[in-house]
Amino acid sequence: MEQRNGTRSSSQPQLRINVPSTARERAASVDPYGFERSNDFDYESYEELMSEYLAVLTRRSIKWSKLLKGKRHVDRNLKVKRYIRKGVPNEHRPLVWMTASGAQERLERNPGYYQSLLDAQHDPKLVETIRTDLHRTFPDNIHFRKSADPCLQKALFNVLLAYGEHNKTVGYCQGMNFIAGYLLIISKDEETSFWLMEALLDRILPDYYTPAMLGLKADQEVLGELVRMKVPAVWRLMQDHGVMWTLVVSRWFICLFIDILPVETVLRIWDCLFYEGSKILFRVALTLIHHHQDEIVQAQNLPDICERFKRITRGAFVEDCHAFMQRIFQEPGSLSMSTVAKLRESCRARIAAGES
Repeated sequence: MEQRNGTRSSSQPQLRINVPSTARERAASVDPYGFERSNDFDYESYEELMSEYLAVLTRRSIKWSKLLKGKRHVDRNLKVKRYIRKGVPNEHRPLVWMTASGAQERLERNPGYYQSLLDAQHDPKLVETIRTDLHRTFPDNIHFRKSADPCLQKALFNVLLAYGEHNKTVGYCQGMNFIAGYLLIISKDEETSFWLMEALLDRILPDYYTPAMLGLKADQEVLGELVRMKVPAVWRLMQDHGVMWTLVVSRWFICLFIDILPVETVLRIWDCLFYEGSKILFRVALTLIHHHQDEIVQAQNLPDICERFKRITRGAFVEDCHAFMQRIFQEPGSLSMSTVAKLRESCRARIAAGES
């Protein structure tokens, strides 16, 4: 059969390729780490941001591959410090975190230790407390659901149980499940996650999770002293309204910014945390407060202050993790570990005196 213009018509249907027309259609509903994106997730802004950040990730990945050249460790020098501040590619994070924190050395000096902790007789109360928290850990992450294969809940239980057996003074408290969960998402290995957790809780953040939580309480007060020095307007607001720092920043410290800041931003912070230590937490907190001080000081009362401290952890400023990480090393100015150590000593003494 021919059409009027003389061309032969085809009985075959035309092949139509459905090209995604919106950013929401082009992006997955689950992020690269397994977290489901919320209904109000801004796909357009994310696509725009990632179009630039993927180029950064590619450059960093090439540079890191050249730096490591198949090595199983990283040196401690200015070049490595600079590389870490600019971000560690996901494929290298377990190696870099393990060696930078000293966790790899601890693992190698204690072969079989992790398994021995799992094989030990366990306190039934510890077991029950951990089990109770498993289903509360990242319900929005597909890897922690019982239907997942593999399901990270079993690995999470093992890591928390082993740590509770290793450090019986701490045992288990809420907040540790989220830290162990992030470590498992990145390392995909129980033993690696255990030793990274040991590095964080025993050495980088001592006394954060002990029953008295002296380290955690002290560091919140240290932040208050740093705000008094570097962002006095916000410090005066807190004083005028009688607001304790623990009311607005306790979750920042106890969860190491998990569920406070975007996942990619948290991981970039952790890159530096494992290499440079806990002063990074102060840099992040000070940057958030300093950058938004004009908004914070407009607060009229306690609920308003709390709401503004929640609001400053959202939005474009923290979502652009590469720019944000540059800001944390610029905006707060100089911050030496010796300054932090002196403030910790005085704050710890004051807290201990007040509790005695």
